[in-house]
Amino acid sequence: MNSSKRIPGHRFLHAPGPTRVPDEVMHAMSFQPMDLADPRMMPIIMSCENGLKRLLQTRDADVFMYAANGHGAWEAAIVNLVAPGQTVLIPGTGHFSESWAVESEALGCKVIRTPWSEGYPIDANAVAEVLRADTRHEIVAVFVVHTDTASGLTSDLRALRAAIDATGHPALFVVDVVASLGAAPFAMDEIRANVVVGASQKGLMCPPGVGFVAVDSIAMAIAGGNHAPRYYWDWGRRKSDLPYRKFCGTAPQNLLMGLEVALGLIFHEGLEQVFARHRLLADAVHAAVAGWSEGGALQFFGRVPEARSVSVTTVQMGPGIDPEPMRTIARERFQVAVAGGLGPLAGRVFRIGHLGDMNPAMILG
Repeated sequence: MNSSKRIPGHRFLHAPGPTRVPDEVMHAMSFQPMDLADPRMMPIIMSCENGLKRLLQTRDADVFMYAANGHGAWEAAIVNLVAPGQTVLIPGTGHFSESWAVESEALGCKVIRTPWSEGYPIDANAVAEVLRADTRHEIVAVFVVHTDTASGLTSDLRALRAAIDATGHPALFVVDVVASLGAAPFAMDEIRANVVVGASQKGLMCPPGVGFVAVDSIAMAIAGGNHAPRYYWDWGRRKSDLPYRKFCGTAPQNLLMGLEVALGLIFHEGLEQVFARHRLLADAVHAAVAGWSEGGALQFFGRVPEARSVSVTTVQMGPGIDPEPMRTIARERFQVAVAGGLGPLAGRVFRIGHLGDMNPAMILG
């Protein structure tokens, strides 16, 4: 880190991940690691597993945590559920649905994509159309990104579950909640998601490094019969009461210490209060962007107001306007870090993260 020049005051992090880490979480991670067999470690692991189940609103799903980011958790879902040569459906929702598709193809899967219209969430009708056409039921799973961090769009999971049900297709419903968990309501059991994929560095207010999946009994049975090569990601190997088996070796102990405290902060505030706070902050940012857009130099990327996420707002610049100089000035002169565009949106948008450990005064800053 360049220490030649220090600007006084607090540096504001308004990226949609990594997000600001609360002081309590930072302090929890400062403890010395333990021996692998130390009996104090297991209660921390169990607290994290049970806390994630509570936040995901699932009673019976198994939770598996990895020393990984969200892409690692994606890979865990792919290799446990889909053998090379089998097919998955990945509805288009922007950069991250396409990234999941490319990763699936790299692992030998066949991928069917539904088209994505820029500025719009997933089209549930398009999903139903593909599933109805699959009369041989070759599609093993539907991989859905709940909130695409690049586009700032949140898709309607209930509509997608209903679309799958309406076709009578047996495909698994696999949901990525990396950018939505801890910011927006989510109920795994209620929407009958078979697998949920998440990570630590966004609404969970922790540093990057813990990816996780929650797996119901249907998905576990399919994984058990899937002979795709895997070791580190294998749910069967990790389903154990022994810490070193749960993590296929050494657990990311300090990250788990932080995650335990972060989940405690969420539950201490109360889930409804957490969701209401995120809604308030998102509404404030949306109101600001609506005001800024009156000059014509920028506009919301999301064309459907109700699909604009409570986690991140993606702002599209006018033709010929580069958002990068603005981001540099905001970061270097004013100590406010906002995110740029990813994939096809690079150089076209900037993104304001408003999730995690945020309050109204920080948003005003």
